[in-house]
Amino acid sequence: MRAVWKGTIGFGTYAIPVKAYSATEERTIPLHQVHEPDGGRVRVKWVCEVDGAEVPAAEIVKGHPVPNGDVVLLTARDFASLLAPTIHSMDVVGFTPAEQVDPMYFVRSYHLEPEPAGTKPYVLLSEALQQSRRIAIVKVTLRQRETLGALRVRDQVILLETMLWPDEIRRPDFPFLHEDVDLRRGELRNAISLIEDLTQDFEPGRYTDRYRESLEALIQAKLDGDDVLQPTAAEQAEGVTRLLAALRQSEVETDRAPVEKAKEAADKARQARTRAKRASSAKTVE
Repeated sequence: MRAVWKGTIGFGTYAIPVKAYSATEERTIPLHQVHEPDGGRVRVKWVCEVDGAEVPAAEIVKGHPVPNGDVVLLTARDFASLLAPTIHSMDVVGFTPAEQVDPMYFVRSYHLEPEPAGTKPYVLLSEALQQSRRIAIVKVTLRQRETLGALRVRDQVILLETMLWPDEIRRPDFPFLHEDVDLRRGELRNAISLIEDLTQDFEPGRYTDRYRESLEALIQAKLDGDDVLQPTAAEQAEGVTRLLAALRQSEVETDRAPVEKAKEAADKARQARTRAKRASSAKTVE
C-alpha cells in the first residue's frame, strides 16, 4: 500500500510525523466504451474548439472562464505560489464532540500511520481522543488544495476524514418544508414501535453488492458461451505470422552456417598456402 501523503500532525511547536493511506476503495468491475461491430476500444481525444486541432497533454493548462468569454490562464507556477503552509503538516485548529459534526461533511477517509519516532505521541493522541469522545478539526493540503479535516479513531488507528467547506453543503428547499403536516400521536407511536422492533446491531458483512455479483455472473456466462469479440485478433495473427517467418529465417541461417564455416575455413587454408609459396619463392630468389 502506497502512502498518498507524508507530513505531521501539528500542535503548536510540536508535531507527530505520520503517513496517510487511502482507507477505502471502490470495488467496481471495469467496463470500457467499445465499438460494437469489432469490440475496439473507443478513445477520447482532446481537441481545441478554436482551431479543431488535437491537443497534446504537454500543451494543456488550467484556465478560468470569465463571463465575456475570455480565459484567465493559470500555470503550474501560479498554483505553486498558492500552496498553503499545511502542505506537509495538518494543523489542529480545535477539538469538538463527534456528534456535533454532521456526516454529510465527510468526503474521504485516510488511515494515518505514525513514523517510528512518533509512535508514542501518536498512541497518546489516539487514547486521548477516544477517552474524551472528541475529534480534532484540522486543516491539511491534499492534491494541491487546502481542505478541512477531522481526526477520529477507529480500531486504535487515527483516521483523517477530509471534509467539505460549509459553503459546499447545499441546503434543501422542498415545498413540504414550508407546509404544516399534521401527524397523529397514535401514528407516530406505531412508527416508533415498529422501528424499535426492527432495530439490530449494524453488521456490514451481512450486506453484499448484488448488482456487482450479478454483473460478474453475467460476464462469466458470456465467457463460458464464447460470446466475446476479439478486437486484437488481426494483430495477434500478424504477430504469429511474423514470428514464424523469423523462426524460418533463423532455421535457414542455422543450416547455412556449417557450409559457410567450411567455405571460410577452405578460403583461409588457400590463403595460407599462397602466403607460404610466396615466402618460399622469396627465399629461392635470395
